[in-house]
Amino acid sequence: MSEFFHPKLLSVEAVRPYRLRTQWSTGEDLVVDVESVLRPVPALSAILDPNVFGKVHVSEWGGSVEWFDSEFGADNVYAWAKEQAGEVSHEMFGSWMHRNSLSLNTAAAALGISRRMVSYYRTAHKAIPRAIWLACLGWEATLPKTKTLPRKLPTAREYAKAHR
Repeated sequence: MSEFFHPKLLSVEAVRPYRLRTQWSTGEDLVVDVESVLRPVPALSAILDPNVFGKVHVSEWGGSVEWFDSEFGADNVYAWAKEQAGEVSHEMFGSWMHRNSLSLNTAAAALGISRRMVSYYRTAHKAIPRAIWLACLGWEATLPKTKTLPRKLPTAREYAKAHR
């Protein structure tokens, strides 16, 4: 994972059970709750012990958050933290592209932005502006079939019918 394509994790600290304070190469200081990731996976149950959870550390190369023999990828932790802070993560943007079978070029055309900006958003090199995420949701809601933009948004009933 190159620093260019993903923020590098600089430090991690357990601030209370299941919450981590993380510092990133972007200058961001983010808190993330990982309980919802830990609880459903029996193999991670040992981390639920507060004494074990408190021993969290950054892996040698900054690519993950580690406990004894378990780890979370730094890019996943970054995405979870952004989403929990009410922001749009690169994983949400990538899922939108995947869900709609969009390449870098077709996503750029759909949003009216450059291919390079789509790549930056998808790889977390740049923060995704609220307006871009709203454009993604609007594009998906209207499901354009041609290159022309829709004249109106569908009603709730029309949207529900189209997404059954």
